[in-house]
Amino acid sequence: MLVRKNILKIKPYIPGKPIEEVQRELGLKEVVKLASNENSLGPSPRAVSYIKKNLKNLNRYPDSTAFYLKQKLAKDLKVKPANLITGNGSDEIITLALKAFVNEGEEVIIGDTTFLIYKIASQVANAKVTIVPMSNFRYDLETMRKRITNKTKMIFIANPDNPTGTYVARNEVSRFMKGIPKSLIVFFDEAYYEFGRQKKDFPDTMKYLNRGNVIISRTFSKAYGLSGLRVGYGLSTPEVIGYMDRVREPFNVNILAQGAALAALDDKQFLKRTLSNTKKGKEFLYKEFDKLGFEYVPSATNFILVDLRRDCKKVFKKMLSSGVIVRDMKAWGLDTYIRVTVGTERENKKFITALRRIL
Repeated sequence: MLVRKNILKIKPYIPGKPIEEVQRELGLKEVVKLASNENSLGPSPRAVSYIKKNLKNLNRYPDSTAFYLKQKLAKDLKVKPANLITGNGSDEIITLALKAFVNEGEEVIIGDTTFLIYKIASQVANAKVTIVPMSNFRYDLETMRKRITNKTKMIFIANPDNPTGTYVARNEVSRFMKGIPKSLIVFFDEAYYEFGRQKKDFPDTMKYLNRGNVIISRTFSKAYGLSGLRVGYGLSTPEVIGYMDRVREPFNVNILAQGAALAALDDKQFLKRTLSNTKKGKEFLYKEFDKLGFEYVPSATNFILVDLRRDCKKVFKKMLSSGVIVRDMKAWGLDTYIRVTVGTERENKKFITALRRIL
């Protein structure tokens, strides 16, 4: 075999089914996708306007430094451009951190029932992965801290978490950070930051940047509706960012993605609509789950994890036949759970109607 041995241990990431695939396979005209936590309102209108005006520039390579996007982010976040790195989605920020800092055989600590890419990317780096069980679907930061050894190099904390939708609060993070040695990196993945910060006790992790061993990642895929463009960013000290830049591909964020993200940052009205739609949608779905007698995890994101008390794979397949795509939780070992993205009012009602019919 030509492949590296550690690659054989990796279970590939399986994304949510695309709408086009379900239409093609099942011959359906209308399909609602509530599987991948995308923005149900579509992309930021300002971002779309930018793209339409700049299609003529596709023959040019993008600015490798994403100068203007970093300038805008730095101003909004009250940091310096040197504190920022852009990525092909926030997923790339994760892989860049592992490439830059984790040596073969060093340890990475992750939570159980969290974003699968942490484990996959760590296995690609041939790191030892230590998995700490969650407590009631929430990160157990105290236990994670106790599992640190002299070989631990990185700890991943998704806040809010995917797929549980839970978050660790300000006081929890504060206690956790006091006991963390500066010889390892704490990586806060804040892909759902815009939703999470609506909580009064959501932590401000930016205050820890000056420690020199903290990386924060965020994305334009969720709240700004730019999943298809794949643009995210990371925050840390200039020194840490400099090391990550050494392993970054030179043109990793395409020319349209950079400009669209820049435009989306100014689309305050769209972000407000997104947060409002998500709040109303969650309230509707919570009430419907209560009526059906299903337990769910209260969410600080734009999706809900719900226990249907039956084989989630079978429910997933029947939902597909009804033209509704959800995410079954088999890959996380939650055999009776599905994760459903909050959609528009019409999409949420279609989901509940299909679920009632199936059950």
